[in-house]
Amino acid sequence: MPSRFLVPLLLAASVAQGAAAIDQPTEVVVTAARRAEARLEVAASVSRLSAEELRLVGASHASESLNRIAGVMIQRGSGQESLTAIRSPVLAGPGACGTFLLLEDGMPIRPVGSCNVNSLFEVDTGQAQSIEVLRGPGLAVQGANAVHGIINVLSPTIDDPGPVRLSLEGGAYGFRRLQLAAVAGSAADGYGAWGNFTHDGGFRADSPVEDGKLSLLHQRQWRGGDLRLRFAGTVLNQETAGFVRGRDAYRDADLARSNPNPEAFRDAWSTRLAALWSRNDDCERCDTDLRLLLRRSQMQFLQHFLLGKPLEHNAQDSVAFSALVARPWGAATWRAGLDLEAAASSLLEVQAAPTLEGSAAARAIRPAGRHYDYDVDALTSAGFAALSLPLGARLVADASLRADVTHYSYDNRMRDGNVAEDGSACGAGGCLYSRPADRSDRFVNLTPRLALGWRASDGDRAWLAAARGFRPPETTELYRLQRQQRVAGLESERLSSLELGWRHESRRQAWSIAAYTMRKSNVILRDADGLNVSDGRTTHRGVEYEYRLRFGSGWRVEAAGAITRHRYDFSRSIDGGETIVAGRDVDTAPRQMHRAALGWQASRNWDGELELLHVGAYFADAANLNRYPGHTLANLRLAWRASPALRATLRITNLADRAYADRADFAQGDWRYFPGRGRSAFLEFEYLKPAN
Repeated sequence: MPSRFLVPLLLAASVAQGAAAIDQPTEVVVTAARRAEARLEVAASVSRLSAEELRLVGASHASESLNRIAGVMIQRGSGQESLTAIRSPVLAGPGACGTFLLLEDGMPIRPVGSCNVNSLFEVDTGQAQSIEVLRGPGLAVQGANAVHGIINVLSPTIDDPGPVRLSLEGGAYGFRRLQLAAVAGSAADGYGAWGNFTHDGGFRADSPVEDGKLSLLHQRQWRGGDLRLRFAGTVLNQETAGFVRGRDAYRDADLARSNPNPEAFRDAWSTRLAALWSRNDDCERCDTDLRLLLRRSQMQFLQHFLLGKPLEHNAQDSVAFSALVARPWGAATWRAGLDLEAAASSLLEVQAAPTLEGSAAARAIRPAGRHYDYDVDALTSAGFAALSLPLGARLVADASLRADVTHYSYDNRMRDGNVAEDGSACGAGGCLYSRPADRSDRFVNLTPRLALGWRASDGDRAWLAAARGFRPPETTELYRLQRQQRVAGLESERLSSLELGWRHESRRQAWSIAAYTMRKSNVILRDADGLNVSDGRTTHRGVEYEYRLRFGSGWRVEAAGAITRHRYDFSRSIDGGETIVAGRDVDTAPRQMHRAALGWQASRNWDGELELLHVGAYFADAANLNRYPGHTLANLRLAWRASPALRATLRITNLADRAYADRADFAQGDWRYFPGRGRSAFLEFEYLKPAN
């Protein structure tokens, strides 16, 4: 459907994202108090995908769920890989993941400075109790990386319906999935286990994926509060398919199914052990929240996208502690907290054989052997304070200030400089890979936030918020240098945001609209000389809308949308031969993204939806010379409950079998794509043992 018809249709219907159900309480944990509190009281753009919605979607990739939310676009790569956009362009490169904060039960899944651009595969979004997305800079309890947005995956609890749940699913391209859940006891003293094990044969040649996730929980009452002990573990083994090249290559069925890089792979695992204790101290506005988190993760993958195809192995071990206290102060409420984190990370990059691709000059500067081998110890400490002050019966002011200090200690385990592993030079300019001498770096950031919330009626809230977000440089940006750069004197990226919004909720309908303007400074990039610098600037403006309406007997209309403009605010030649010009669009930044869905519940036994997803055209290069035309896809989902214990769900993605690209990019003088899947059907059978 052409966008000139789709957009007016969506706007005329005031459509938006189907977040929480209209007749269910809406709660978030990404709020200033970390514990669940009413979404209507949060002066920010927050959306929520409920357990029932996630269950109907049955996503084989996190993008299928998250792309239902206004202002969010997750581009699917090969297998479980992904790139993220939240109120931003789709960002790629070493620091792209640092711009978005991924949480599990309100705690970051990765330490500061060691993010993973594909980190969505490290959490179980498929069996989540809910997923919340906050668009724009974070609140007082969030620090580093809460720049453009936050994804908070809330894990299931002992209250999960039914003591036993088992589902089996099969589908296109050899897709098979087993999901199981079992709980015993009660919220006051209970145990739970959840597992998710998937095999995907891959729609492209030589691209199978094995993915496993396990979560264990014990929750109980302890010392007058609620205690939750949770273990989460994930394993991913995938054979990776690379870009297909050539203009409109994604439209060629044979090319779209091909894999130019059958040798590529990605193997990763992660574990997290968390203890969360909270108590309200028998006071309406009191809260005490303590959290301890231990994390380990490792990954190795072949960098098939680089000449020489070096192998990277990275690992992270970390511990994080946080404490928060909230208390009333007359009519006001104050909150204060402390966050501490210590992490040890390592990176090893090795090229097994001499470089055979490219020109003679390109081969000469990419020798076989180790390119990088270093360790980084990181310490982060942060404190924050916030005050909510009523300014009358309907108006509330929220002010907060957070201070973060991050310290990196870097240890190079090879020869300094840009020589080969054995110390030999690669030529007049030296080898491509450059290693700084041992050093330490420190970053201090203050993030204020001021918001006004107005309660127009019981179901209507308006807000005006000014906030700042930041991210310190990633360790790979500081210590994985190239050419003759010896020190990367980088600064933290900072984003300033101003947002105005209105939210309405009633029994039959809910809608919200928000307008924002943001400016980001110290954007880190690699310039034409191959040096990592932090002097870029970008601007971001847009309008996001959400709506959900129930009508008739079991019918509903949902949608989400965003009309945006993301532009460069500086001019510079950058690595790869591209030129940035101020005022032009940032690449991979659609100006329009929309979702519309028609859902129905014919009876208690049937549920379904027909969904349209539209991604507008976007430029595929920084110079704005090459443009991907965008696409519109349709998905159909039908669920039938044969009995209280048995349910079957049919899902058909890309119903019209459209040729499209999950990602389109123009680099090194040519188009390259991750082709999207054609029409695919999946059938799931679920057994749910009814509670006694």
